[in-house]
Amino acid sequence: MFEPGVQAYAERLHHYAKFELVELAASRASHAEQARDEEGERMRALRQPRELCVAMDERGKAFDSRELSAFLAKAQQGAKDLLFLIGGDEGLCPALVTEADAVVSLSKMTLPHRLARLVLVEQLYRAFTLLRGEPYHK
Repeated sequence: MFEPGVQAYAERLHHYAKFELVELAASRASHAEQARDEEGERMRALRQPRELCVAMDERGKAFDSRELSAFLAKAQQGAKDLLFLIGGDEGLCPALVTEADAVVSLSKMTLPHRLARLVLVEQLYRAFTLLRGEPYHK
C-alpha cells in the first residue's frame, strides 16, 4: 500500500542526491527482542565509516520540515553520507539508537515501519526542495 509512494519519492530524490533504499528481510527469530537485535546487527554491518548515522525513533529530536532541511545542509557541508535507520516490526535495536550520530523522530506516535519509510522519504524530498528554493514546500 505504501510502496508506490516510497518509490515515487525515491525516484524524485535521485535529482538531488544519491539515494539508495535498502530493506532487510525480517528476522525469523521467535522472540521480539531477539528479532530486533538480529536486525540491528545486520543494519550495523551495512554502516560505512563515512556515514552520519541517523536512527529514527519516536523519542528522538522532532524537526519541522525547515529544520530537517537545515540538518541536511549541515550534513552536506561535512561531506558525509547519511544513513537513516528505521526499525522493523519490533522496532529499532536500542544499541543502534545509542550508537547513532543523531536520533530523529517523525512523530511522538509509534508509526508502522512501512508508513515511517514513506513519511521519511517524502520529508527528505521536501527538505531538498527547500534547500534549492523550489516550490514543492507549502
